[in-house]
Amino acid sequence: MATSPKKETDLYRDTWVRFLGYANEVGEAFRALVPVGLVWATYGVATAYVTADAIDKGKKAAVAHGESPGKSTRVAIAVVDTFVWQALASVAIPGFTINRVCAASLFLLAKTTRWPLPVRKWTTTAIGLSTIPFIIKPIDRSVDHLLDCSLRKVYGGEQSHKP
Repeated sequence: MATSPKKETDLYRDTWVRFLGYANEVGEAFRALVPVGLVWATYGVATAYVTADAIDKGKKAAVAHGESPGKSTRVAIAVVDTFVWQALASVAIPGFTINRVCAASLFLLAKTTRWPLPVRKWTTTAIGLSTIPFIIKPIDRSVDHLLDCSLRKVYGGEQSHKP
């Protein structure tokens, strides 16, 4: 009986480490309750995750291309593609989205309820946190499409960064 080769576990895509990429979304959900410096710290965590994943993909590309001609170009493409994809799909777009969902929620709750401010803030945080699972896949697919139609045409490749 033949066994299929075991798929290598990607630390940045297949383990709990992937959740570090969502740190800023959690920070944005809590923006109404915590000091803004803490929110910015979550962006630092998410950016460190993005950078580490890009470096990891560059190292893997270097190993995969050995001493072949064009190795430096392939490594650079792997790093840039991963960094841009992750920066958009894990940090910029979801952070902006959760920020706006929470701002709209807080505004609407102020206009439509007589709840005390702390209740409105906690409700806004709950809405922001509950929104995260629903925005991930559409944002990932949209960023794939955006890069396939733009940056990836420049270097003639199609990378897969679907987690």
